[in-house]
Amino acid sequence: MLKTREQLLAEEDQKLAPYATHSKDSQGRIHSEHHDDYRLPFQRDRDRIIHSRAFRRLQAKTQVFVSYYGDHYRDRLTHSIEVAQIARDIARRLGLNEDLAECIALAHDLGHPPFGHGGEEALDEALREHGLSFEHNEQSRRIVQALEHIYPTFNGLNLSVEVVDGLIKHSPEKYKTSIQFQTYAHLETQVADHADEIAYTNHDIDDALRSETISADQLDQFKLWTEAKEHVFNEYGSENITQDPESQRRFQSRVISRMISRMIQDLQETTELQLQKNNIDSVEKVRSHKGKIVNFSPALNPHIQELRQFLREKFYFHPKVHKQIENGQNIVKKLFQYYRSYPQELPSAYQNAIALGEQLEIVVKDYIAGMTDHYAEEQFQKITA
Repeated sequence: MLKTREQLLAEEDQKLAPYATHSKDSQGRIHSEHHDDYRLPFQRDRDRIIHSRAFRRLQAKTQVFVSYYGDHYRDRLTHSIEVAQIARDIARRLGLNEDLAECIALAHDLGHPPFGHGGEEALDEALREHGLSFEHNEQSRRIVQALEHIYPTFNGLNLSVEVVDGLIKHSPEKYKTSIQFQTYAHLETQVADHADEIAYTNHDIDDALRSETISADQLDQFKLWTEAKEHVFNEYGSENITQDPESQRRFQSRVISRMISRMIQDLQETTELQLQKNNIDSVEKVRSHKGKIVNFSPALNPHIQELRQFLREKFYFHPKVHKQIENGQNIVKKLFQYYRSYPQELPSAYQNAIALGEQLEIVVKDYIAGMTDHYAEEQFQKITA
């Protein structure tokens, strides 16, 4: 028997904690729509995100290595899927709304430009010369609110207010939000934010090892890694782990998996303590709480930051990686300069936006931010031929 919307709402009320975001309490959408008889609002939002053009383009956008560097390295799409899986896992353990956490995780990088954080920095630098700035979280929100064109009567995906606000992970003092929180957004957003950190910390280690940019020996200085190694040795038996490259690859995979589990467990336990300590038993108390509720423990967080600092120094700025970043930054800057000087070369939809009054630099920014790595390179080759 198909479950009705009313049955799904009743089930949600039974399983969700009182501090979770309940679908029945959603502030709705900017453009009024009829309820779906068989899907709750955040389920519909997830489907809209997955079926969007911006989501599909993530498969050809840089995570650390350019998207075509190798078949087994992460790109923005696989990263987003991993974040969504971790976010759902944490949300389920805490009694939060899994669908909302998943939506935010899937959509959090929709606004990322080509060539990773290097491309983001280059686009921001180009815009600052014109009194503007670029931030991929804000661009993600712009995509779902304005730049996706699939409905006859409005622009954007018309996602629920809670999803749109969740795409801005920082303090609402910087960005105008629809739901006012004292410092941090609803718990599902906080979970998605940390799921992002867990995902990229660990899969960047995996990609760094796979590319031989770093070695496993270098990681032996970090407690998170050595504790996870000991756990894997105990579980599988050190006699079954040899120096053979394939054996080492399997071993490292299990160590990274253990690190993910350790971080998730710590986040869950610390958050539960925070909820109890601050007597958080409603969404209203989440909104009025002056501080982050979802967090790692003071004991674990320094070890996570050590790993992140190591990755910044030894992986992200490794010559093998940094050369790609610099090349991508050059492409982004040259494209911005070109299309700003020759807006008639923009696709017709972007020229129409300018004709309707949108600022030239913003239109050029929207066009470049939506590009995949290889499309940006193709356009660069055209303008420099």
